[in-house]
Amino acid sequence: MGRRLAHHPLAIIVLAQLFGTSLWFSVNGVGLSLSADLGLTEADLGRLTLAVQAGFIAGALALATSGLTDRFRASRVFATACLAGALVNAGFVLAAELPIAGLTLRFATGVCLAGIYPLGMKLVIGWTPRHTGAALAWLVGMLTLGTALPHLLRGATLGLDWSWPLLGASGLALLGGGLILALGDGPHLPPPGGRARLGEGLAALREGRFRAVAGGYFGHCWELYAVWTLVPFLVGRELARLSAPVALMPWLAFGVIALGLVGCVLGGLVSRRLGSLPVARGALSGSGAICLAYPLLADASPWLLLTLMALWGVTVIADSPQFSALAAANAPRAHVGSTLAVMNAIGFALTIPGIWLTASLWSALGPWVVWALLPGPVLGLWALHRRPLRHDGRG
Repeated sequence: MGRRLAHHPLAIIVLAQLFGTSLWFSVNGVGLSLSADLGLTEADLGRLTLAVQAGFIAGALALATSGLTDRFRASRVFATACLAGALVNAGFVLAAELPIAGLTLRFATGVCLAGIYPLGMKLVIGWTPRHTGAALAWLVGMLTLGTALPHLLRGATLGLDWSWPLLGASGLALLGGGLILALGDGPHLPPPGGRARLGEGLAALREGRFRAVAGGYFGHCWELYAVWTLVPFLVGRELARLSAPVALMPWLAFGVIALGLVGCVLGGLVSRRLGSLPVARGALSGSGAICLAYPLLADASPWLLLTLMALWGVTVIADSPQFSALAAANAPRAHVGSTLAVMNAIGFALTIPGIWLTASLWSALGPWVVWALLPGPVLGLWALHRRPLRHDGRG
């Protein structure tokens, strides 16, 4: 079976990435049911999301400093993380009514995701080294679709207990891990290296060109996951204004987030002609403009706001694979691994205050809370325009 899968390695990797990352927002997908059945508030759901982000940061730093990904095959780390993630995600069904246990399990889910998303990138390098840029666009697109998938699972299981979508996400993660285990590592992975040094990664931030890329990426991170957290709230508001059935909410939330796949793939195609920098700037400018305009249009037609949300879903993630390509092109060549590990860890740490602000203040401010995300695109664009960059990260 492994030989047959090896004929289409990129398709297998991105499919496994889709299945594995369905764990990320699995609880958000059943947020309405948890509110109705267990009395969870928007702030409670925000804390559960924050726990996943914190777990991912801890897991990414642990993998970066321990050298586990150098001592063990990437496919085995990926499959192990999928198995562990499926188990702790399913465990949330039993612990949802216990706040501390629920937060702990969501933190553990984030730790497991650190063995899925970054390892997917390493597997892409091992199998398709000549097309890494274009492949990365598909990989991040599948992360986006995986983030949206719990809303689709909930839409497909309306009328059933909220545990079914969670168990469905765990089943998909197991399937994704099995696919990667059967595929194995690619023939082009670099030989095992020494232990990553975070000090060298931090030192790279003193170099102007890399600092400019990192600044753009940090601004992108401040906005991205907070937007994904807000989507069900924003969609629910417009459905209420339309007097539409609340059962439409998970389907529309899935559609808005899933459109990010289109943004990633189109951005990857454009970057092959223009380079990564114009695509990253354009996507960050577009999402920032929507962030600015959305509260000002809060009383406009619900159809206009749903359209604006769809455009936001496309633009808010389209720059992510391009920032990865730019970072690789502008990082110190001797310490690319540790440098990117530090950049990702700081970026995901910056998702935490954005999620906390928007989830905590939604009930008080409604759509106006979106302006709390505006500093991300603004400061990110300012950082990108400060220095000339290598923007030859073409797919």
